[in-house]
Amino acid sequence: MAFQQGLSGLNATSKNLSVIGNNIANANTYGNKSSRAEFADIYANAVNGSGSNGIGLGVNLSGVEQQFSQGNITTTSNSLDLAINGNGFFQLANEGTTIYSRNGQFQKDKDGFIVNSAGNQLLGYAAAVDGTIIPSSVQALKLPTGSIAPAATTSVALEMNLDSRQKVTGPGTTVNIDFADAKTYNNATSITVFDEKGQEIALTYYFQKTDDNKWDVYATANGMNLDGSDPATSPPSALISGMEFAPNGGSLTNPTAPVSMDVAAVALPTGGMSLPITAMQFDLAGATQYGSKFAVTNLSQDGYAPGDLTGVVIDKLGIVNAQYSNGLSKPAGQVVLATFNNPQGLQPLGGNVWASTHDSGDPVIGPAGQGSIGTMQSGALEESNVDLTAELVNMIVAQRAYQANAQTIKTEDQLLQTLVNLR
Repeated sequence: MAFQQGLSGLNATSKNLSVIGNNIANANTYGNKSSRAEFADIYANAVNGSGSNGIGLGVNLSGVEQQFSQGNITTTSNSLDLAINGNGFFQLANEGTTIYSRNGQFQKDKDGFIVNSAGNQLLGYAAAVDGTIIPSSVQALKLPTGSIAPAATTSVALEMNLDSRQKVTGPGTTVNIDFADAKTYNNATSITVFDEKGQEIALTYYFQKTDDNKWDVYATANGMNLDGSDPATSPPSALISGMEFAPNGGSLTNPTAPVSMDVAAVALPTGGMSLPITAMQFDLAGATQYGSKFAVTNLSQDGYAPGDLTGVVIDKLGIVNAQYSNGLSKPAGQVVLATFNNPQGLQPLGGNVWASTHDSGDPVIGPAGQGSIGTMQSGALEESNVDLTAELVNMIVAQRAYQANAQTIKTEDQLLQTLVNLR
């Protein structure tokens, strides 16, 4: 009798409808992966393995397999939201064990850790104090919560062009430099440097042409001489006496190395005194003297003021950059992803996370964009890969299959009733 076949068909189709219903229910779940019911026919074992006319005993649900195809990526306004484009899973710490997810909805908890809605901590490589990523064992990523300390300026680099057509204004004409009189020097430029407290000091460099291809360079700090004296009463000394260019003006012949300069404590515009800066290097390697107007093309220094954390930006390689109010950006860690040889072997745990199993293989970890690992996008999320249209069509097909299996049972019942009614 075909009751067994029809009943197995009803059970299998009912489970298929459950899988379809679960897919539809999670059509808007970020990081969700759709599932597919897979079936196998059932046959009785033949004696001695012989026989070729066996009638099947129905159908059986052989497994429910998740489909790890890529979902669409949508942008958000949260910089801690992350989307993976390609292979890979986020690694999360869950009470001493590591679990895996494609859902990148993250936020910062009260202790500064990056966590998901269940409180699982995002794992990655830590960063050293200087911001260097340490690619050792993974650990929970923690964002800095305090201010960043200031750093005193140790070097100043200047790229510029001095106009070779300008007239001599220096000692060759017995004219001493007067910072208040622009006729006693040719050009000037300024830069802000910082002492150990992060206090700003305005350095101004003055360039006085003394002969063909020769210049003297002077400097003031907040309008004072570098030794702290007042240039109005104390004649300033040249920082560089006899800066000299090659005949073609393309490079310096003197000095050939950065010049060391000391800046004494000077009065600050807001009150108080700055701290002295010693042995600060002044690099003029990028200076030229061509027949064109004076122009500064680059002026940089390596000090900075203290700063408060203003935000976090994660780049496509997963590097977590902390941004501060002083304009400084400093790596605080790097998100590390995991890939598996057989993602279908992962065990779903609910809550958009999976656990590794023997079937999935051991995780292969690495930064985004390395090898076969996908890239990462900050301020974005991966949508569910459920195709809602396809699922609705599959549901109609499953409904028809359920009705057909019920019809076989009904027909078999009518046949039995006919046999019972025989006289």
